[in-house]
Amino acid sequence: MNEAPADVNSSALPRPYSFDALYISGHWRSGSAGTILKVHDPYSGSLLAEVPDASLGDIDDAFQGAASAQHAWGESMPAVRADVLRRVAQLMEQRREEIVRWLIQESGSTRIKAEMEWMTVRAIVLESSTLPSRSQGRILTGDFPGKENRIYRKPVGVVTVISPWNWPMHLTARSAFPALALGNAVVVKPANETPITGGLLLAKLLEEAGLPAGVMSVVIGPNETIGDPIVQNPLSRVLSFTGSTAVGRRIGQLAVASGRIKKTMLELGGNAPLVVLDDADLERAVRIATVAKFLHQGQICMATNRIIVMDKLHDAFVESYVDRVRVLKFGDPNDPKTVIGPVISRKQLDRLIAMIDGARRSGARQLLGGSPQGLVLPPQIFDQVTSEMAIAQNEIFGPIAPVIRARDEADALRIANDVESGLSSGVITGDTDRGTRFAHLVEAGMTHVNDVTPIDMPTMPFGGEKNSGLGRFGSEGVIDSFTTEHWISVQNSSNYFPF
Repeated sequence: MNEAPADVNSSALPRPYSFDALYISGHWRSGSAGTILKVHDPYSGSLLAEVPDASLGDIDDAFQGAASAQHAWGESMPAVRADVLRRVAQLMEQRREEIVRWLIQESGSTRIKAEMEWMTVRAIVLESSTLPSRSQGRILTGDFPGKENRIYRKPVGVVTVISPWNWPMHLTARSAFPALALGNAVVVKPANETPITGGLLLAKLLEEAGLPAGVMSVVIGPNETIGDPIVQNPLSRVLSFTGSTAVGRRIGQLAVASGRIKKTMLELGGNAPLVVLDDADLERAVRIATVAKFLHQGQICMATNRIIVMDKLHDAFVESYVDRVRVLKFGDPNDPKTVIGPVISRKQLDRLIAMIDGARRSGARQLLGGSPQGLVLPPQIFDQVTSEMAIAQNEIFGPIAPVIRARDEADALRIANDVESGLSSGVITGDTDRGTRFAHLVEAGMTHVNDVTPIDMPTMPFGGEKNSGLGRFGSEGVIDSFTTEHWISVQNSSNYFPF
């Protein structure tokens, strides 16, 4: 195994990483597709990097290298794997500003969001470093005299991670690091908008921390060329995907139809309701709804998509909410005071503008708006929204806040559940027991009482219901997802056979 560099704990400022190649089977090399992925800053438009795309041959090399390297890595002592991850956490401390700067420049993160993402990734790394010693087998009794049933827990082998652009480093790390900690090799396909923070930057950290060559690869290229082959590669046993429900459906179908059926972890679209009950503290409700909707421009699968307010508080809430959101600073994500930065691309901005126009045509009343400035869309608020409108039924993924009036608590629950998604949700109330009772009735994988809807902790089970996906990230879910059980029985005495 590679040894950690002697200066990992040094206080000297490290030389910044550079990115102009793929990381395949332990080597930084150019992709052989003959095309170049140009990575731009969504706020300034400046060119950040040029990375040669992977060909199908490069994809095969990545999986072959992963399969070859995995056995030795999986057989390594738990302390060895834990040490590599702890060194990654040390390197993240050393390179904190560099990592935050990449998140701002590549994904359009505000500094507020980039600092949060750095913290959550570091937490994932540290939590993952505990997994090697927590993957336990067991011995079970049975109904046959003299038989000992030993249940061994082993790595699945090679794990494929396909991650999105909105929280790119976090959403790659939450699968890649637990998978590595449990003895698997990993092939990562980050989003083309964020190949560095979604993959190549993590590869640099792991390489510097001493991860053996081949255990992790990062491949980049057009989805229409390499997407299906990555999903269907027979050397991978488990596929982790975070993205839209439509793409998730296709990936699930491909994983089943491939030559080797794969276990899939799918975290798909959300349409989070934030329900404000009639006993809620108004100021608290407004503060929660502001952060829950506009953190990272609303480009979060858990972001509040619908604010559902009971009739008694509706008018006062709307007035106070508009006043609070109106003064949020939007613009340059490098400014520490900026709350709303650019959306990721012109394609996303056009989609949001069409959604705003559609809401107006459907009868929603716009209370706050403004024209885009480059890719920065000022916060938009609508009321007189009904549950049937497209703006309420579809995931927004942008800084647009629809407010829906509910007659009573039962009506609020009906509206909250009247969508196909069920990822995160929230309820705000002055009575936490009432809030907990309400939360039990919400059809979602996660419900937060008196808090924002975008919460993800590496020690908690993260996942959705309905069309929001399969499986659970975090907590014990990652152990179940990235390991397999092998039952070995030992017959210690003679037993009876019927013939």
